[in-house]
Amino acid sequence: MRSILEYILKILAKIVIWRYQPIIVAVTGSIGKTSTKEAIYYVLRKKFRVRRNLKNYNNEIGVPLTILGLETGGSSVFSWLINFLKAILIFFWSKGYPEILILEIGVDKPGDMKYLLDFIPVKIGVFTAIGEFPVHLEFFQEKGKLVKEKAQLVESLPKDGLAILNYDDLSIRMVGDELSENIKTLYYGFGEGADIKINNYELKMDDFEKGKFGISFKLEHEGSNVPIKLKRVLGKQQCFIAAAAASVGLYFGLNLVEISSALGKYRSLAGRTKLLQGVKNTWIIDDSYNASPLATIASLELLEEFPGRKIAVLGDMLELGQDTEIAHRQVGKKAASVVDLLFVVGSRSVFIADQARQQGLDQDQIFEFSQSSEAGVPLQEKIQPGDIILIKGSRSIHMEKITKEIMAHPEEADRLLVQ
Repeated sequence: MRSILEYILKILAKIVIWRYQPIIVAVTGSIGKTSTKEAIYYVLRKKFRVRRNLKNYNNEIGVPLTILGLETGGSSVFSWLINFLKAILIFFWSKGYPEILILEIGVDKPGDMKYLLDFIPVKIGVFTAIGEFPVHLEFFQEKGKLVKEKAQLVESLPKDGLAILNYDDLSIRMVGDELSENIKTLYYGFGEGADIKINNYELKMDDFEKGKFGISFKLEHEGSNVPIKLKRVLGKQQCFIAAAAASVGLYFGLNLVEISSALGKYRSLAGRTKLLQGVKNTWIIDDSYNASPLATIASLELLEEFPGRKIAVLGDMLELGQDTEIAHRQVGKKAASVVDLLFVVGSRSVFIADQARQQGLDQDQIFEFSQSSEAGVPLQEKIQPGDIILIKGSRSIHMEKITKEIMAHPEEADRLLVQ
């Protein structure tokens, strides 16, 4: 049944693209895809009619639904039939169909990228980050195969297309080195070889209570540079997100000043380094949406920038295959150098705890739980006024339950937390 549904959606999406000829910007990578897609949307939305994936519409069903501008029919055959009729009507008439589609492309298993590229004529491909231990390795066995799968996005670009690549990620830089000379590339990052260079990063913490916090940095391109201020946004990783979005904006003719202004309205999504008020006059960095080793270490580095006692609440990182233990131990090593208290959740996170002990954290600084529902109350008992608490883990570990447990205003959970 699912294969039939995918086939129908693929055909409908293909003919709608043929009918309206939108320019397609596609985003892939192991981390930062969704936030990058959102930032690109903020940059382009004032000057163009744009549409991007909503929810988690980044697979064989979600991407065609985004192209068609439709919601899922769920398990209802009737709802899907209505969707198909709507898609046919869209083909014949759609007032204000988007000029640009911004599509997040998820890759879970071999063949996913090829399937989607078969009906999506991507013109601008953005490759965000891979890291040393990327997720989805359980389905690819080794990192090289995963990189090769995702690299198809930029390898398939037309001569007038553009590959936008993270210069600071060695695996992605190697992909760029191997691209055909006919494919134009634009690199972004902190590295000296980046075409769009990030520098002067600073975490601003003027007044948490009034929401006056965020990050500032500069983007430099071809001798010009512009300051970027992201309000209520945290973390060095957000610089990469903004730089990728700026790269797309430049392709479409925006200047750096216009891009800076547009990015000033960008906000991070629920569960992605959101700063929330906690009980007992504490602060929570809610990064509970998902986790990979690279992203978790980046979040620990963010935690390190804050004053006060530091607590990390870390859940399992899934889909790491044979790298599961070594990746969790790498996180444990970093955590030990940053935190005053470490809470871990899940069977794989025992490696985080064990490595943290080996690195010098005392046993009375480490607390282990099998599931997220067990950790909230003990955490509440340990936190003190002024603490800063990082909460992060893979999606299926549901670390947002812990965030809700220690929020100063849990009645706002439906609005502020990932659902």
